[in-house]
Amino acid sequence: MRALIVVDVQNDFCPGGSLATARGAEVAEALTPFLREARSRGLYPVVAGTKDWHIDPGDHFAAEGQEPDFEESWPVHCVAGTRGAQAHPGLDTSMVDAWFLKGEHSAAYSGFEGHLEGARDSLAQWLRDRGATDVDVCGIATDFCVRATALDAVAEGFRVRVISDLCAPVTAGGGAVAFNQMAYVGVELVESGDLVGPNA
Repeated sequence: MRALIVVDVQNDFCPGGSLATARGAEVAEALTPFLREARSRGLYPVVAGTKDWHIDPGDHFAAEGQEPDFEESWPVHCVAGTRGAQAHPGLDTSMVDAWFLKGEHSAAYSGFEGHLEGARDSLAQWLRDRGATDVDVCGIATDFCVRATALDAVAEGFRVRVISDLCAPVTAGGGAVAFNQMAYVGVELVESGDLVGPNA
């Protein structure tokens, strides 16, 4: 069975947010019709979403008065309970079966580092409990949390595809490098039209 993981489609990672990607809102808004069509075809019996959900993540946030390096330290973003941490309104959250929160007290990029909202279940166990053997991954940002989630999915033994046109990178170059890194470990790169288009 194939599941979908929607990574960090949150307001702070979309235009107007504190750590915006240029294509964040575009991806959020494209995901809704994709999900509706995919689920109508029975493509994803289960859909998991992940969220950055920072409470006190230490040096993941740049210290006050210091510039973030955008590799290890970042502007304040996705603070737990704030609007910035909520799913972008372009994404129809009713089609996401469960949310996994990550990064509460330390840096966390992969959805597999998170836990089920309101519980301690891991994403890997939640997927296995529902019979998932394959996962598709999409979301924000290609070069950080999408990459980390896809790589961890491979390490957990899932067969993995990344839906490239439903991902938003921090930088175009970083996104291209991330796709190459994912492909190197066996992740298949596909596009949404290959999955739900007229010839799918």
